[in-house]
Amino acid sequence: MHIAKQREFFLEFMDEKNVLTNELMKNQTSFRIGGPADILLIVKSVEEIQKIIKHCYENRIPYYIMGNGSNLLIHDKGIRKVVIKIANSFSEVKVEGNKIIAEAGVLLSKISNIALQKKLSGLEFAGGIPGTLGGAVTMNAGAYGGEMKDIVKTCKVIDERANIFELNIKELQMAYRTSLIQEKGLIVLEVTIQLESSEYDTIKTFMDDINLKRATKQPLNLPSAGSIFKRPPGLYAGKLIQDSGLRGYKIGGAQVSELHCGFIVNVGGATSKDVSDLISHIQNTVREKYGVELNTEVKMIGG
Repeated sequence: MHIAKQREFFLEFMDEKNVLTNELMKNQTSFRIGGPADILLIVKSVEEIQKIIKHCYENRIPYYIMGNGSNLLIHDKGIRKVVIKIANSFSEVKVEGNKIIAEAGVLLSKISNIALQKKLSGLEFAGGIPGTLGGAVTMNAGAYGGEMKDIVKTCKVIDERANIFELNIKELQMAYRTSLIQEKGLIVLEVTIQLESSEYDTIKTFMDDINLKRATKQPLNLPSAGSIFKRPPGLYAGKLIQDSGLRGYKIGGAQVSELHCGFIVNVGGATSKDVSDLISHIQNTVREKYGVELNTEVKMIGG
């Protein structure tokens, strides 16, 4: 990919401040790990996204979609792709009765607070998840007994040929940490969420309770990518890791959190290799001790 040439094309319809070359991805991820992306595009409209996808498809340029960077481990060598960031600059929200219609880049924390202010229940579980709405729908994010599939009504998406269409909840095929969007490489543009009317104090109490649990049980003070592993059927990854004697186990700057063993934290200068090696060590240890295969929830990109 000729970076300078591609940059000139994107500048024809995007703001210069939103077209970044050789951007260090450690500045764009919650793990604070990652080398440079050839081109990082911070989008602010459906039109921009459509033009970018169309151009990449027609010119066979590989691309990667990211949200807030909260569930990513980027390789130290970076990404040889066009990275399309759908986050704060693409995050309009409308409330229509018990429905919220929002662009994919809105943070779950923001949309949860909007629901609270409008006395709408159903999004409480998502208030402390650090990602975007688009990313949450793509992987069917969940916590504390709730999942995105419980509240999503429809989703507007774009495919690799830049066609835009809508999928209903059945068509989205949302299951544990996956969906049709993930399987088919679609991109979320807009989501309609169906909620229920409730009392402000009831919603607030539930949200406060969840946030307190997060604050006391998760290592929110250190860079991480959230839960590293998917939950094995009928078990908990964190407990298996803890029972394997790996609490606090460290490779380089990457450490199994002493607060919650389902998290790997960057205690200072961690590289993607540190994290990858630690993940492998955890998987091997748990497999040998309990015969359980731990599959990663974090997305590992680049190299």
